[in-house]
Amino acid sequence: MTTQNTPEDTASQLRTRLRKLRAELPEDQRSRGGLLMRARLFTWLNVARDEAVRAGRAAPRTVAAFWPMEDEPDLRPLLEQWTENGVTVALPVVRERNAPLAFLPWTPDAELRAGPYGIQEPVHGAEVLPDVLLVPTLGYTESADRLGYGGGYYDRTLAALRDRGHAFTAIGVAWSCGELDADYAPAAHDFRLDAVITPDGWVPHVPNEQPGPGGTTLHHYTLR
Repeated sequence: MTTQNTPEDTASQLRTRLRKLRAELPEDQRSRGGLLMRARLFTWLNVARDEAVRAGRAAPRTVAAFWPMEDEPDLRPLLEQWTENGVTVALPVVRERNAPLAFLPWTPDAELRAGPYGIQEPVHGAEVLPDVLLVPTLGYTESADRLGYGGGYYDRTLAALRDRGHAFTAIGVAWSCGELDADYAPAAHDFRLDAVITPDGWVPHVPNEQPGPGGTTLHHYTLR
C-alpha cells in the first residue's frame, strides 16, 4: 500500500533539505551574501524614507529585525548602522507560545536574554509597532510566498498587524539556495510577503514598487 505525503510531510521534507543546503554554504559566500543583503536593505530604507517625505507621507521609522540563529543571514552590523542614523530597531519577543510576537526596541547596548526558543530577546522597553518587518525566511517562491520554520509565529504576527489596520512592509531575508520549485503551493494560513531579499537581489521586485500604466511606478506602504 502506498502512503501519499500530506502537505505537512512535504513542508517538513523541504525544511530539512533547505536547512542542509544553507548549512553547506561556504563561509566566503555567506560573508559576501550577508554584506550584499545589508547594503541593499540600507539603500532601500533610505530611498523609502526620502520618497515618503517628498510625497508628504509618514516615513518608515521603526524596523523589526531578528537576532540570527545558526546559519541565518547576520544583519547585526546593519542594525547598528540604522540605530546610528536614527532608525528605531526592534527585535521580536515571544510573550506566549502560539501567539503573535511582540516587538521591543533594541540598541547595541540593550540587555538581552534567551527566549523560549533560545533566541536572544530584549529585556526592557515598551512594545512598538513596526513599519518594516524583516522576516527570517527558510524558503521562498518567485511571488514572495514564505516557508518558515513551522511554528507559525510570523504568520500570526503579520495577520494580527493587518487585522488591526496597521500599515507595514514585510520583507523576507533568505539565502538564494532557499528558492522553491515553481509547483510549491503555500498553505492557506501562510502570509505572502511584500518581497524577499537574497544575495542575488530582490524577489519578485523592490518592495512597494509595482509597474503602473505606461511603465510608471506606483509606491505603496502597506502589505499587499
